[in-house]
Amino acid sequence: MSIVKTIYNLNLDQVAESGQCFRWKKIAENTYNIPAFGKILTISRHEKAEHDFILDCKEEEWKAVWRAYFDLDTDYEAIAKLISESDDEYLKEAYEAGSGIRILKQDLWEVVVSFLISQNNNIKRIKASIDALCKRAGLEMSAFPGPEDIGPDFDFSGLGLGYRDVYLKDVYSFARSNPNWPECLKGASYEEAVKDLKSHPGIGPKVADCVCLFGLHHVEAFPIDTHVKSILKEHYPGGFDFNKYKGVAGILQQYMFNYELQSKTKKVPV
Repeated sequence: MSIVKTIYNLNLDQVAESGQCFRWKKIAENTYNIPAFGKILTISRHEKAEHDFILDCKEEEWKAVWRAYFDLDTDYEAIAKLISESDDEYLKEAYEAGSGIRILKQDLWEVVVSFLISQNNNIKRIKASIDALCKRAGLEMSAFPGPEDIGPDFDFSGLGLGYRDVYLKDVYSFARSNPNWPECLKGASYEEAVKDLKSHPGIGPKVADCVCLFGLHHVEAFPIDTHVKSILKEHYPGGFDFNKYKGVAGILQQYMFNYELQSKTKKVPV
């Protein structure tokens, strides 16, 4: 059974390549399989209507899972207006290049594990390690290994994790001993969540901000990696005006990050 939903400011390819999710599978042009919350959604952009999408789920599942997942309660048009009325030409260009990016409301535990794996890594290797972890855990394709699925004797070797395997062992061990931890993070403020996350081995400022942005939907979080450092240095030598974009800086970071990756991909070596 399929339903059709109109979703503005959504480009499936842009979201898939944005570095916020690692288990989307492209199965055809403008079509993806998305595993999340123990379910798998096949979503396709409608061939005859740019903003319409075909989803292979029932209306009840759309309301219970996927409507929130695609962040339908955030006014992305208002963010577009904020950008268009600014005098920031770089941000305007970045928005035009990535206006179909939304901040997905993903499963928190999956985000914690994914971004521990992500540090000093590239997207291709991150995806491969996550796929390998899920397969070794022996779960169905839709599931992501939670603390209850990874025992103390689980073998993290051979998953392409490198030094990160120690961090995964630690966070899985901690979560098994503290099953309420994810819910505590969900109830914390942005500042409290960052402090809590950074108390764990392997979680520095960038990973903590990624977890806050992509797992807790604190859209004021502004993860700074090497790409974003380069952006800030080149385009905002006097500092980025966080006060002007208070409450949506994380969404703007995604436009910038996407634009930077596109720019680097298009550069041809001399």
